[in-house]
Amino acid sequence: MFSWINKNETKSTLNQFDSVLEGLKSIYKEKLWPLENAYHFHDFHSPPLDDPDFDAKPMILLVGQYSTGKTTFIKYLLERDFPGIRIGPEPTTDRFIAVMHGDKEGVIPGNALVVDPKKQFRPLSKFGNSFLNRLQCSMVDSPVLRGISIVDTPGILSGEKQRVDRGYDFTGVLEWFAERVDRIILLFDAHKLDISDEFRRSIEALRGHDDKIRIVLNKADMVDHQQLMRVYGALMWSLGKVLQTPEVARVYIGSFWDQPLRYDVNRRLFEDEEQDLFRDLQSLPRNAALRKLNDLIKRARLAKVHAYIISSLKKDMPSMFGKDGKKKELIKNLSAIYESIEREHHISAGDFPDIKKMQESLQSQDFTKFQLLKPRYLEVVDKMLAEDIAKLMALIPLEENQNVAEPMVKGGAFQGVQDTVSPFGYKRGEGVDAGKGEPEWIVAKDRHKYDSLFQSLNPIDGKITGTSAKAEMVKSKLPNSVLGKIWKLSDIDHDGSLDGDEFALAMYLIEIKLNDHDLPSVLPDHLIPPSKRDL
Repeated sequence: MFSWINKNETKSTLNQFDSVLEGLKSIYKEKLWPLENAYHFHDFHSPPLDDPDFDAKPMILLVGQYSTGKTTFIKYLLERDFPGIRIGPEPTTDRFIAVMHGDKEGVIPGNALVVDPKKQFRPLSKFGNSFLNRLQCSMVDSPVLRGISIVDTPGILSGEKQRVDRGYDFTGVLEWFAERVDRIILLFDAHKLDISDEFRRSIEALRGHDDKIRIVLNKADMVDHQQLMRVYGALMWSLGKVLQTPEVARVYIGSFWDQPLRYDVNRRLFEDEEQDLFRDLQSLPRNAALRKLNDLIKRARLAKVHAYIISSLKKDMPSMFGKDGKKKELIKNLSAIYESIEREHHISAGDFPDIKKMQESLQSQDFTKFQLLKPRYLEVVDKMLAEDIAKLMALIPLEENQNVAEPMVKGGAFQGVQDTVSPFGYKRGEGVDAGKGEPEWIVAKDRHKYDSLFQSLNPIDGKITGTSAKAEMVKSKLPNSVLGKIWKLSDIDHDGSLDGDEFALAMYLIEIKLNDHDLPSVLPDHLIPPSKRDL
């Protein structure tokens, strides 16, 4: 009966795969899909995976109440408009817009999008025409979208507006996207921190994907630094109540648009936060294979538990009479079935699906079509998790090393992250970069105070010993590991002592580090004393 599984197992060897994604496709189709299909997994949880689900570029899902700047955030990243863009203070985006790369720009309507075999949106057809009329794909020829895709969502309503029926399962669509995207960004407006009922339900729909969630406190330039501190505290308090996790997701503070800052006292904070957020987004292509691997493992664990639940329900069903009554009884006592499976098979309670959703799904199912437990299916999946996944894990570092040379998300606002030319680049003119391009030695401007200190150490033949220099350098209270690096950079002629120029350089580097700047790995030209540049 299971000869086809044996045949596939012997035929498939992971050594033949050239990439992690190719391996994931193969083991899913050959080893996990049969278990899902046998126990109706796709009717309860998630549609079967197709090749586009594995091949798709990393996706970012933007979620937030209306007028928090979701669409403007996309425009800021791309540094241009995209087809179908609408920006305004009221709920202007009433649809899900997948912004993706395309050589030919234009808009693909939802009904056409879900029948495209090359895109990963085909399962969305289950949400019906009411939703598909509010789904579109905007194709944009932007270098940013060569590495990632971005999904804009309708502004979540508040007040009386949230009583309006959207006409489709809004939270269900969010759940579908949350399961497949690589990053979920929740945007908040610094002036509008209230979490409406619909927003709360939307955030709850994202549970189980906490590792993907990042928070952006947008429009932060509209308040001064004292108000910003209070707003941040209020946001953390609100999120703690909704997310119900010990650790709140990383919060990035800034104003993600290209207009003048109302209060620029926090300009440096906004620059630091933008750098951190952009680096996180730039890491997505490099970590995409690992994310898909992780999601497949989570799916396999859920599929195993689902098989135990379905087979247990089948086992307790009568063969002849009283089927309807027994079905209602089993659904009502589902929690007891969960506990029994947990004890018998040593499964963590966290691996079980939400009991209320499971009970709702079971109402429409015909229990007589369920199968009893067939251990062979589970053995194949267990072997997949123990052996095949481990082999694919070994391929990930090799693929990451190939992509580590330069970021795979380029262009648009990401060019500013890499700006090392203009004086407005990140940390340009600060720390070791201060004075770069100046005609004189940059350390010379503070040389007078370094020279008086140098003379107080009683130099002999124009030099002080390492012991004398150490006694002065440790007064900075920097760790020995840092002072050791400063010494190696300053002792340019490597004779174990410091002359006036080298001592001045050491003191200058100490001040740089005390001002919370990184030290150079190799001394840049503008920090090398003129007397040492021939060495």
